Amino acid sequence: MPSVRSSSTGTSWAGGSPSGSSLSLDTFYVVKPGASAADINGALAAGKNLLVTPGVYHLNQTLQVNRANTVVLGLGLATFVPDNGVTAMKVADVDGVKVAGLLFDAGTVNSPTLMEVGPAGSAASHAANPTSLHDVYFRVGGAGVGKATTSLVINSDNVIGDHMWIWRADHGSGVGWNTNTADTGLIVNGDDVTAYGLFVEHYQKYQTVWNGNGGRTYFYQNEMPYDPPNQAAWTNGSTQGWAAYKVADSVTSHQAYGLGSYCYFNVNPGVVAERAIEAPNRTGVRFQSMVTVSLGGTGTIRHVVNGTGGPSNSATNVANLTSYP
Repeated sequence: MPSVRSSSTGTSWAGGSPSGSSLSLDTFYVVKPGASAADINGALAAGKNLLVTPGVYHLNQTLQVNRANTVVLGLGLATFVPDNGVTAMKVADVDGVKVAGLLFDAGTVNSPTLMEVGPAGSAASHAANPTSLHDVYFRVGGAGVGKATTSLVINSDNVIGDHMWIWRADHGSGVGWNTNTADTGLIVNGDDVTAYGLFVEHYQKYQTVWNGNGGRTYFYQNEMPYDPPNQAAWTNGSTQGWAAYKVADSVTSHQAYGLGSYCYFNVNPGVVAERAIEAPNRTGVRFQSMVTVSLGGTGTIRHVVNGTGGPSNSATNVANLTSYP
């Protein structure tokens, strides 16, 4: 487990061995196909880490990660499927939990969330030992019908997301505007949350909502939903469409670098998104290096940020914006 680094760039091992610590396999419960949610929760309650071997695991109860510094490591994209509308995993507001290499796949009964990091109202500082998510993926539909209102909710402060793909399926099995329903991919309520390589695609309302202060995103990739049947079905109040990246009006500090949002409204090319990024216009909320693209000119994104930049449409597919404000 690499040590926490701050105010740094590049790899930690270029000059030699990286700092960190090792865990004995004896500290892990090895999750194998056939293990139940009760089995896994029992191991967690006993203080074990989890090594999840390849397989698809149906969960009839929420996995509760309550101990600080717990490691949950999946191999071969081990997959958790919540049944009967439960949340697949909840992480307590504690230090240093590490979740890596897992796929959370929505079940046929709608879950309010697939994963929650910290309960609502979490306020403890974890700056010295943050919880982190590495190569953690979320899927709603694609392997079959799946439904989840929000895929990932981060309530804790100082969480690090290191490569997360959060996807409402646009192809595969169980795909349709009224079939694999999913409002939002990611909601961040915690402060000082950082995302490196964040991919959120095809959700039916806001793709990402950032409510916490001090957030940072380094590279954001988005595709708006391909399948709105008409503009009325994809309208936010009086605004056409829903932004791909929404920073709440109450936020006073936020930074994001390298953002791309793409539209391909192939069911109804007349659909319009008013903007790709929606954010308060204040000096502490800053964006750098943005692009919108109308793939093949199939649909319109009118502006890049708020009323600035764009359009991307059948006449001008690509719109770049260097910085905002």
